[in-house]
Amino acid sequence: MVQQSMTDSLIERPVFIVSDSTGITAETFSHAVLSQFEAIAFQSVRLPFIDSVEKADAAARRITQQADRGGPPPLVFSTLVDPEIADRIRAAPCVFLDLFGSFVHHLEGVLGVSASRSVGRSHTNGLSKQYNNRIEAINFSLAHDDGQYVQGLEQADVILVGVSRCGKTPTSLYLAMQYAVKAANYPLIPEDFDRGALPAALLPYRRKLFGLSIQPDRLSEVRNERRPNSTYASLKQCRQEVADAERLMRMENIPWLSTTTRSIEEISTKILDEVGLDRMSY
Repeated sequence: MVQQSMTDSLIERPVFIVSDSTGITAETFSHAVLSQFEAIAFQSVRLPFIDSVEKADAAARRITQQADRGGPPPLVFSTLVDPEIADRIRAAPCVFLDLFGSFVHHLEGVLGVSASRSVGRSHTNGLSKQYNNRIEAINFSLAHDDGQYVQGLEQADVILVGVSRCGKTPTSLYLAMQYAVKAANYPLIPEDFDRGALPAALLPYRRKLFGLSIQPDRLSEVRNERRPNSTYASLKQCRQEVADAERLMRMENIPWLSTTTRSIEEISTKILDEVGLDRMSY
């Protein structure tokens, strides 16, 4: 007898992400909302740059073809700005969720002004100062990854510390890409634990430090992917390093959190809040 897997028992529902720009905003929102419905397997398709009636008609045909296969109608998450283009998609057999119209119409009444309804406005707004800040932050984080370059650390908004492979690099890059935060990261190694002190290069920037930790068994799994069956990846070594790193962070009064069960978005948000960098402008 073949046992049915959990995936096989899920209800499937097609989802289309339709946007006149990249579709990243609509995709992020849809993932956040749909993740609340664990009994359904959503099959998402992103349709970006739908910025003409012709493209809208082609997208509507694709949605219709999906609907004609039977089953419940597709869900469509839309951030289309142009009402005419949006109406072409809305006419397809689907559940149309107008993220742009739902909020903009209400805000026009609250703010007392009309929206510009310019295509791609959320991206072009940042092509000057905000965009340049993000690129500068990314370059900074890449240059100051894993303690490879200590010059310029005074420019860092935050310096992440922790044992090797606990998530410092991806978190640094996410902070730079999403929030233009200049995030450096520096590894804590057994030599630091033997001395019972922070690396000398970090001492002038103690107030900028934020620690990341991880459960030893998970750390061992991650390290084994890089160096299988090595002392570096052994559970014993991971247990020792994690315990020593957390002890050092407590001794130095460095705020820290475990990355084991947190997404990179959660980790980054916590860091922004703890370090006082939760800033955003439009």
